[in-house]
This record gives sequence, C-alpha cells and structure tokens, in this order.
Amino acid sequence: MHSHLTFENPPALPHAVVAETLERALRDRSTEDEAAGVLVGTALNDDDADFVEFWCVQVGTRAVPGSPLLGLAGLCLGHTARRFGRLSDEALALAESLAARAEAEPTDVDGRAVDGYDDVRSFLNLW
Repeated sequence: MHSHLTFENPPALPHAVVAETLERALRDRSTEDEAAGVLVGTALNDDDADFVEFWCVQVGTRAVPGSPLLGLAGLCLGHTARRFGRLSDEALALAESLAARAEAEPTDVDGRAVDGYDDVRSFLNLW
C-alpha cells in the first residue's frame, strides 16, 4: 500500500481567534503547535497587513528562546514582505535579528528565520 501525504496551508482565522491562540501560546508552550498553524495561516492568507505584521512581531519578540515560534515568526515576516511589499522598521529589524540569532545559535532560533530574512531582503530589494 502506498499512501500520499498532502499538505494544505492553514486558513486565515478571525482576528479574535488569532489573538487568543497566539497569546495563549506565548504563555503556555504546550499550545505552540496550534499557534504555529494559526500564525502561518495568518501570514499567508489574511489581507490585513498591519494585523499580520503585528502578530509576527509579537511572537518574534515575546516567544522564549528555543521556541520554534521564533524561527516561524521570522519566516512569516518573509511571507509578509512578499505579500504586501513592505515592513515597518521594527519588523525589519526583528527579521534581521532573528536571522542573526539563528545563524549564531540554531538551538535558540531555528533556520526558518534565515529563510524569512532572505525573503525580506529579496522582496524589499535590500540586497
């Protein structure tokens, strides 16, 4: 028997659900898996650029060292730059910082932050 694995990007959820889920994960690491799907769905599918950036920055600045949410926040900032063509100075600095942390210590921030910063630089023409 051969099975095919499929992956579908998570959908954007109502803003109140996103906020509640991400806040809970920032307090309780046992809910990080659910929060990861919510953050990705928001970054890929929510049309409110300010809301998307806000939550990427919240997660990227408030998650504890070693949390997989840190690298994911960096990756999602890359998605945000690609989709909307802009990031605030704060978000840009965070994307750079998370990538630097990932390069210096991958157990602190995983390599997705480097990929996200590469996207930021590419889509915002910062090379």
